[in-house]
Amino acid sequence: MTEQSTEPVRENAGAPAPHAPAVTPADAADAARLVSFGLQPRLQPARDAEYGELLRRYREDPPFARLADAVATGLGLIVLEVSDRAGMAVTAAEDSVFAVRMGDYARRASTDSADRFLHGLAHLALAAMAFPRPEDLADDGYIGRVTVNGVDTFVRHACRKLEEHAEERGDNTDPVSEAPGLEAAWRVWARRSSTGATKDARRLAGSTTGIVGKAAAFLTESGFLQRTGDEAGGTYRTTARYQLQVRDLAGGAAMSELIALGIVPVSDGTATLLPPDEGDDLDLVADAGLPFS
Repeated sequence: MTEQSTEPVRENAGAPAPHAPAVTPADAADAARLVSFGLQPRLQPARDAEYGELLRRYREDPPFARLADAVATGLGLIVLEVSDRAGMAVTAAEDSVFAVRMGDYARRASTDSADRFLHGLAHLALAAMAFPRPEDLADDGYIGRVTVNGVDTFVRHACRKLEEHAEERGDNTDPVSEAPGLEAAWRVWARRSSTGATKDARRLAGSTTGIVGKAAAFLTESGFLQRTGDEAGGTYRTTARYQLQVRDLAGGAAMSELIALGIVPVSDGTATLLPPDEGDDLDLVADAGLPFS
């Protein structure tokens, strides 16, 4: 006698659920269109009706949202947030063709290896100053403000603190190989001219304010900062996309190193840097956005 299977018979087992709507080419095109808007960080949803409509569909149509997420994933993108304030905010995974690596940016900015490191340090300082307290980074309504001169002053204060650490260890020569990267770089920044102005009063690209200015310009072109004035070497305000990016990178090795050195505020948001001594020649400027009072 033939033994009969106890497994239930499933008709059309490979067919989609009867109530699941089929994905049409038009749906796929709309999802890809939304992702393409997300790759234009300076585009604001409030100023583009099609972008705003696709964002509304993403929020109200879960299958469409999943389709857009899948398109982004296939392109090597990570969706950070989809909202009216940030649009479809995406960041590129390390292996994505859309990734802009700091090394590539720095190599375009300078052929000198020391300068390339300083460009990375300028970006790190901009992020730390734009959101000086944990609650600032967590508050969706917070808008950070920074200036080129303020960032340079902040880094020079950090250099002082690193120099103090070196003196406490009796390390007055070049840092040992296992020393943190930032500790190995303070001498380079501290010895570099702040402005190095040319004969017509323009700052040199290789000066520290020139390096910070180039980093700020790059972030502005990328939709992360908005330039608001020319005071203090250039004044900028943060965008929602920049806040999301900094949140995503806050656990990175470089920021963790700054925290370990006590250079950026943590926990209760109390600033860890002290203001300069009276008579100091650091030329602090009003509203520089420094993370200390």
